[in-house]
Amino acid sequence: MRKPDRPDWSLYLVADTDYAAGRDLVRIVREAVQGGVTAVQLRAKGLDTHAFLDLAVRLKTALKGRSVPLIINDRVDIALACGAEGVHLGQDDMPVTAARKLLGKAKIIGLSVNTMKEAREAERLGAGYIGLGPVFATTSKETELPVLGAAGVRRFRARIKIPIIGIGGINLGNAAEVIESGAEGVAVISAILGATDVRKAVQDMAHAIRIVTRGR
Repeated sequence: MRKPDRPDWSLYLVADTDYAAGRDLVRIVREAVQGGVTAVQLRAKGLDTHAFLDLAVRLKTALKGRSVPLIINDRVDIALACGAEGVHLGQDDMPVTAARKLLGKAKIIGLSVNTMKEAREAERLGAGYIGLGPVFATTSKETELPVLGAAGVRRFRARIKIPIIGIGGINLGNAAEVIESGAEGVAVISAILGATDVRKAVQDMAHAIRIVTRGR
């Protein structure tokens, strides 16, 4: 069972501006949270700093009063400026130790990993969670990393104590399998951002996840 002082990572939306393709991302996030998204990461690779910060501030405002952490992809400066709950870093981004010095002890730092060595190092450095993937093949992000599958999630769960969030190719049909394999949550992009009815898509996925987590 999730400890009360920990964020609920079960349904983690990666709000990617490139994938949103000009649609109102703040509106999409609102609908997703109403449907049951429990955490939001803002990824805005194509925006300049001014536009990124403006969007981050608007998202932070939209999430005010909800127990839904806002995580900023890559940019520690944006996270600090908008008052986000934390950052998510890739293997080629700012090192966890440097980010921690800037963010302080209270902020969340997540780290993308694909190998056991990376995962154990993330744990050693005090990351709050790992984004493990790709779990399944994905078209949302170009990558040459090997697909891990549900068996890979189980393998990492056996050796890693911090929360695992599975990412990569996750949708309504396989989200529950990732949770059953030991992940605390699933990170979703296209299955939510690409849905005609965002709220309904999230509600369906949240329901599938609750069935699995109810007994934890």
